[in-house]
Amino acid sequence: MTKDIFDCIRESHSVRNFKSMQIPEPTLTRILEAGNMAPSAGNLQPWYFYVVQDLTIKEKLAAAAFDQEQISDAPTIVVILADPARSNEHYGERGAQLYCLQDTAAAAQNILLAAEGLGIAACWVGAFDEKKVSEIVEAPPRLRAVAMICLGYSDEQPKEYKTRLRLAEVAKFIH
Repeated sequence: MTKDIFDCIRESHSVRNFKSMQIPEPTLTRILEAGNMAPSAGNLQPWYFYVVQDLTIKEKLAAAAFDQEQISDAPTIVVILADPARSNEHYGERGAQLYCLQDTAAAAQNILLAAEGLGIAACWVGAFDEKKVSEIVEAPPRLRAVAMICLGYSDEQPKEYKTRLRLAEVAKFIH
């Protein structure tokens, strides 16, 4: 990583304007490997990463995401899909309905932090028609589209840090 993890957490933000320059494959591979190293219930790793760089497919994904232009503009889109059946085999309904989503969210966060650490801009997209997205990437019916992450080089001015709720507003210590 090129940045301290705490700097990555503090400085990361959603970028919606990207340069057209593609991410070098070794950098993209490192980002995906970070996603693959995420924790998961029972180490089942119920995720799949569909990496989309084809403009026609990205335009279809953007349409399925209610015309969010950053999807067609970003050089790379990572569609993260969960395999509920894999989690169900070990954990039943709770695994299928919850654990696989928690696991894929952890993978998505690892991807975002790795991208930030390597100087790659990103945007997590969660608003989309998951059935259409799955069809567009030709995923097997058992997989569920959970997130799309736009990746590329930022074409925006650096932003101020976001204001956050104070820790005292969101944390309760029980002794």
